Amino acid sequence: MRRAEQARERRNRVITVTAGTVIVAALIGFGAYAIDSANDKEAQNSAAAKKPVRGETTWDAKKLGRDHVAKSVAYPMTPPVGGDHHQAWMTCDASVYKQEIPNENAVHSLEHGAVWVTYNDKAPDADVKKLGDKVATTPYSLMSPVAKQRSPLMLSAWGHQLTVDSAADPRGAEFFSKYVQGAQTPEPGAACTGGVDSA
Repeated sequence: MRRAEQARERRNRVITVTAGTVIVAALIGFGAYAIDSANDKEAQNSAAAKKPVRGETTWDAKKLGRDHVAKSVAYPMTPPVGGDHHQAWMTCDASVYKQEIPNENAVHSLEHGAVWVTYNDKAPDADVKKLGDKVATTPYSLMSPVAKQRSPLMLSAWGHQLTVDSAADPRGAEFFSKYVQGAQTPEPGAACTGGVDSA
């Protein structure tokens, strides 16, 4: 009886050690898999963050001036996406303007990480309303008409610009997601409130 009991204890110890070893190995394997998956996802997100939105135009941020000026600036693109600008930014705290605003103030808002939605008189009213609703609920964004822009609907951030086909164009949402306080922002965290409120 004693031998049988010792054999049973040995067998139980072997089973316990084997089960413990299997559990530890499984946990190590799962941990390695989870870390590997997280690293892969991070690499994919990093690559996606660097990839431009399809169809956007970009400018070299190092070539865009950042001086404060008290005069009007002749920007090489309409609407402008960066360059010298007025010392006061346009209030860009989910701000929808019904009249044109000064480029020099709007550019300062872009420097703070805002996305500027612009439209001309060829833009359908429904699209203007839908984009206005988006801006009205998005801090660090502003919207205004720009009569002389080449396309009906455009989105601009510091050094980046996108023409969209309509308010439903998924690239518009991608542009907002990527550039509102995005990596391109020269002054991240700078205020969008307390600026100029009207032209």
